[in-house]
Amino acid sequence: MTDSSVTPVAGDLAFTREDLRGTVPEAAYAGALSFMRRRFTRDLAAADVAVLGIPYDLALSGRSGTRFGPRGVRAASSHIAWSGPWPWESDPFETLAIVDYGDCEFDPGRPMEVPERITETARKILATDTALMSIGGDHFVTWPLLKAHAEKHGPLRLIQFDAHSDTWADEPDRIDHGTMLWHATREGLVVPEHSVQVGIRTHNPDPLGFNIISARDVHRDGPEATARRIREIVGDAPCYVTFDIDALDPSAAPGTGTPVIGGLTTHQAKEMLFGLAGINIVGMDLVEVSPPFDHSEITSIAAATLLSDMLALYAARPGATG
Repeated sequence: MTDSSVTPVAGDLAFTREDLRGTVPEAAYAGALSFMRRRFTRDLAAADVAVLGIPYDLALSGRSGTRFGPRGVRAASSHIAWSGPWPWESDPFETLAIVDYGDCEFDPGRPMEVPERITETARKILATDTALMSIGGDHFVTWPLLKAHAEKHGPLRLIQFDAHSDTWADEPDRIDHGTMLWHATREGLVVPEHSVQVGIRTHNPDPLGFNIISARDVHRDGPEATARRIREIVGDAPCYVTFDIDALDPSAAPGTGTPVIGGLTTHQAKEMLFGLAGINIVGMDLVEVSPPFDHSEITSIAAATLLSDMLALYAARPGATG
C-alpha cells in the first residue's frame, strides 16, 4: 500500500522490503541506495521489471566517468522515491513489481568480452519474462542490450533520444559509443525506417535510414506534436527506448561525456515520454550519465526522473495488466 506521507516509516528498503510493489517513504539522506528504493534481488520469480546497472565506459570518445552512472543515478533517485512520477495518474511502483538486479559483472581487463557479458546478463533476465530497464554506462551498451531484446521480440523499432545519431561507420570488431547503431542496423536488430532519433544536433553523413527529429524541430514544434510524430513512425510494433542524457541541454545535464548545447529541456523530455503512453515498449535504457562532471546531482536527478517516466510508459503499454 502507498503511504501518502513523506515521513519516513522504514529503513534500508533495498534489503528489508517484503512487497515488491508499493511506494514507501524513506529518508533521502540515509539507507541502502537501490534504484527508487526497490529491493535488491536476483530472484525474478515475482518481478515484472528488473533494473540493471552497467558500469561501463571503455567505449567513450570524450570525457570518462560514466562507469559511475548507475551508482549516481541510484543515489539521486532517493530524492524522488517517496512518490510516483508526475503527471502520470498511475504509479508504476504500485502496479508493477520492480526490483533492482544490481550491476552487470565483467572483467574490464578483457574489454572484448564485455559485450557478450552484457548480452548474456540481459538474455538471462529476459528469459524469465521479466522486462529490463538498464542504466549505463556509455551508449555502447545499447548494442548488446538490443541483441538480447531482438532475440526475444524480433527486429525492434527504436526510439532514441540523443544529441548524436551514433550511426557512424565502423569496423566489425570495434567497440565505440558512437557506432553501436551502425552495428545494430547491420545485424538487423532494429528497423531504421520505423525508428526515430530525437534531439539530434550534430552532423552525420549517413543516417542509415533512421528518421531524424532534430533538437531544432522539437523546439519549433513542441513536445506534444513531436510525440505524435514519434508514434506515427514506430506504430504498434515492439519498440525499445534508449535515452542518452546528452539529449538534454548541458544546462540541464552537465554530467555527461560529450555535451552539446542547444539541447532538450527536462520539460520537453518528460512531456514527450508522457505523450508516448500506449506504445508497445519492450525494453529501455538510459545512458551516458557521468557523475564526475555533474553539479548538485542535477544530471543524475534528471536521469532518475526520466527512468521513472519510462517505467510509467512501460506500465501503460498495450495489454498491461498492472
